[in-house]
Amino acid sequence: MTGDKTHQYHRHLPEDPEYSAEKLQELLTEKGLVDEETLDEIVNIYEHKIGPQNGSRVVAKSWVDKDFKKLLFENTSEAISTLGYGGRQGEHIVAVENSPEIHNMVVCTLCSCYPWPLLGIPPNWYKSDSYRKRAVKEPRTVLHEFGVELLNGQKVRVWDSTAEIRYLVVPMQPEKSLGLKENDLIPWVTRNSMIGTGLPTRPL
Repeated sequence: MTGDKTHQYHRHLPEDPEYSAEKLQELLTEKGLVDEETLDEIVNIYEHKIGPQNGSRVVAKSWVDKDFKKLLFENTSEAISTLGYGGRQGEHIVAVENSPEIHNMVVCTLCSCYPWPLLGIPPNWYKSDSYRKRAVKEPRTVLHEFGVELLNGQKVRVWDSTAEIRYLVVPMQPEKSLGLKENDLIPWVTRNSMIGTGLPTRPL
């Protein structure tokens, strides 16, 4: 979200969370509560193997590969497994497609269910009480605050993620990206565009 409303979701965080995390890691290691090599491997997994880049690859492939796109909407879990993604928090994922008529948006009203294997760790605003309540009651206002301008006549469909089903929004491919190859499309797909609170954007 933009302006002051963005900060309300992050004000509980320390000014330098990366520094705080490093100090916590040092403290836990000193006390022998964690093994440093194990901790480094966990960090490596979440930085390089689990994260939004996985979901971005799925979306980019669906934009250029008709067979993959068909499978993605028929059996999302099977489609993403062909790319090596799956596992805990990703057992039952359903892909929903944006169109000029429908804009999809995902929320978890009970807690923070989220497709970790595709999008990584959920952002703090996704877990906030404000987002969980307002996304259902006033989705258009929330989208506007995120900077998403809907098309004329475009309806909003809100999906409530649960422990049984998690959702992946497949955004519409920007016209300016048409003709690009799959690998070149991946940077266009943002994490928020796969939650529905953003749109694909040209990489900087």
